[in-house]
Amino acid sequence: MARLAQTAGLDDVQREILKTVREFVDKEIIPVATRLEHLDEYPQDIVDGLKELGLFGLMIPEEYGGLGQSLLTYALCVEEIARGWMSVSGIINTHFIVAYMLKQHGTQEQKDHFLPRMALGEVRGAFSMSEPGLGSDVSAITSKAVRDGDEYVLNGQKMWLTNGGTSTLVAVLVRSDEGHPEGTAPHKSMTTFLVEKEPGFGEVRPGLTIPGKIDKMGYKGVDTTELIMDGLRIPANRVLGGRTGRGFYQMMDGVEVGRVNVAARGCGVAQRAFELGVSYAQQRHTFGKAIAEHQAIQFKLAEMATKVEAAHAMMVNAARKKDSGERNDLEAGMAKYLASEYCKEVVEDAFRIHGGYGFSKEYEIERLYREAPMLLIGEGTAEIQKMIIGRRLLEEYRLQG
Repeated sequence: MARLAQTAGLDDVQREILKTVREFVDKEIIPVATRLEHLDEYPQDIVDGLKELGLFGLMIPEEYGGLGQSLLTYALCVEEIARGWMSVSGIINTHFIVAYMLKQHGTQEQKDHFLPRMALGEVRGAFSMSEPGLGSDVSAITSKAVRDGDEYVLNGQKMWLTNGGTSTLVAVLVRSDEGHPEGTAPHKSMTTFLVEKEPGFGEVRPGLTIPGKIDKMGYKGVDTTELIMDGLRIPANRVLGGRTGRGFYQMMDGVEVGRVNVAARGCGVAQRAFELGVSYAQQRHTFGKAIAEHQAIQFKLAEMATKVEAAHAMMVNAARKKDSGERNDLEAGMAKYLASEYCKEVVEDAFRIHGGYGFSKEYEIERLYREAPMLLIGEGTAEIQKMIIGRRLLEEYRLQG
């Protein structure tokens, strides 16, 4: 029988890339993931291995030193990496969102300056929308940029930066009222700034502080931080695309890529949970036979496998839609919503199959059980996805007359 979640229509290059990534995951990530996760240790050796594989340049065009692959190829690689350890997929996700935003919206000078070094992993990206008091309400952003000659001065506090400490380039969304009169819709007075910084914590450049890592229930290893701007001066040529007022649209374009990524992560974690559950069910014996032979467990495995297949199919569809150049917010929202919810359910079923041992840190399922909830809120909660889906459905099915 073929492994679950196969993807039809891939070319030889895509299949070879995925084979290489899967072998790397099996050899370099899965054996060490649980230990590093329990230590909350940054997986430097794994990241170095990803650099050698060229994965930091996977979607960056060949003219800038990347591999020039599609969002689908990237999403399938993320799926494999998340199957090994979800935190590692988070390390490359924010990097790719920034690289994608640069490719789609950057000036030629910005592309030439950043993309070749991003392809090599020498420049590592992070992006920042959220703030401590706003959650999903992006229009309520209070961080602000004010023009001062050839520079902008940025002030405010941002929240939930993945790679906040290890990154060297952060795409930051702030309000910028210059050229936008009072009363302008909030989303039309936002600008994305490309902020270069040193890696690490504390004051990483004048006016910019990255406090220490936020201690989290799961999603460990990768650093999640705040970002504090206090008189941070940024040259005007570091406005993404060279024009103010376009930041909201640029970020939402990037978030669509991010939602496909979160869906892919959900697929990968769910696949690993199924693998652990089906394996344990064949090893654990009760009442004289393996628990896999009990009908109740077979039903559970059947439901888990079906959810893995369904989530994978929706994720692939969303990625292919984006690759085609078509609008994919509906498909990305559906894929993110379904994959994250199914991931939680498949992980919980695998946890139940393990019984009391699932509660032990000696078993990998314990880690997955703490990681899955992050996917329910990352790149927009289930409720936000439902709003996006509902509004788009009404656009498509609106009654005439």
